[in-house]
Amino acid sequence: MLVLEAKLKGKESQYGLLDEAIRTALFIRNKALRHWIDNKDVSKNDLQKLCAVLAKEFDFAGKLNSMARQASADRAWCAIKRFYDNCKAKKPGKKGYPRFKKRGHSVEYKTSGWAISADKKYITFTDGFKAGKFQLVGTRDFSFYSTKQIQRVRVVKRADGYYCQFCVDAERKEQHQHNGKQVGIDVGLEFFYTDSDGKTVENPRFLRKSEKSLKRKQRKVSRCKKGSSNRRKAVKKLAKKHLKVSRQRKDFAVKTARTLVQSNDLVVYEDLQVRNMVKNHHLAKSISDASWSLFTDWVDYYGKVFGTWVIAVAPHYTSQDCSVCGTRVQKSLSTRTHKCHCCGAVMHRDHNAATMILNKGLKSTVGRTESKACGQNDLCLSGETPLSKSAE
Repeated sequence: MLVLEAKLKGKESQYGLLDEAIRTALFIRNKALRHWIDNKDVSKNDLQKLCAVLAKEFDFAGKLNSMARQASADRAWCAIKRFYDNCKAKKPGKKGYPRFKKRGHSVEYKTSGWAISADKKYITFTDGFKAGKFQLVGTRDFSFYSTKQIQRVRVVKRADGYYCQFCVDAERKEQHQHNGKQVGIDVGLEFFYTDSDGKTVENPRFLRKSEKSLKRKQRKVSRCKKGSSNRRKAVKKLAKKHLKVSRQRKDFAVKTARTLVQSNDLVVYEDLQVRNMVKNHHLAKSISDASWSLFTDWVDYYGKVFGTWVIAVAPHYTSQDCSVCGTRVQKSLSTRTHKCHCCGAVMHRDHNAATMILNKGLKSTVGRTESKACGQNDLCLSGETPLSKSAE
């Protein structure tokens, strides 16, 4: 399943109608959540039935396409199901109790409520809001896919405009020249990653480089009077700068992951729990800026596209154990050189960890006949974004 994205070009009045549709979708989602809170034993089907009741009770809710209302109720059910699953699994800490949302950023249509032109260059929204016809601006050629292949259409509001995402029933496969190379990678903050051959990729630190500009724009927002037009303009400029940083991270992660997978037949990385690591307030910003989870998601995805082995291994003691003799050498985070008192091996800490990660991955492949990278994964091509991380 692919998700192709294009920017919507229309009039300001049309954008206002899209805003109304997005707010209505959020209203349906919050009402469905309230219905679940107030009533016992509510199922997904009950929330979908609620959509028809809300359409009769509120005129503006009736304007939204019926399938779009159901998609909004499905979003509420996804949050509820995640909460149930976390409770059943006895997940430590917070279980993710569903919350009401104040602001919405998207509305999702299924197979109705929209119509795409024959040349696939224009889309018309035909529900009660009557947003009208928009031009699709972007580098993706939608003429390769038939209308029947488009399963869903999602309108997304961002700081620099409105975008349309098409969920297309298609599979992406590319040829890969097998060279027998095997590599383990250790992600870090000093270097973005170090591989088992000792090669390093510099950490771009996009947020750190943009902090001066972000702080200046944030101060300007704070100085403006709340509710004023100048404040709205300042907020928009700040949002665009944050959007640029996030796009820089994504572009770097995509290109680095593709290069890594294309040049190797086996890639092994640590299955890090980044959510727990950012609890360290001294390193949280740097860890978030490195975007390790985004990078490994793309490594998993390109492994499936190119048919390459991609394995995630447990990170326990990869930095402490010696990759030559296996002796455990305790060291603090500030110690950047690995020195083994048993075999005398001396190397960079990250190089030693990458070699240990590769060794773990090779041990885990014994007796396996299928690659983890074999299978299908969702993808967003805006550039392309994997929608979910594959499980080990």
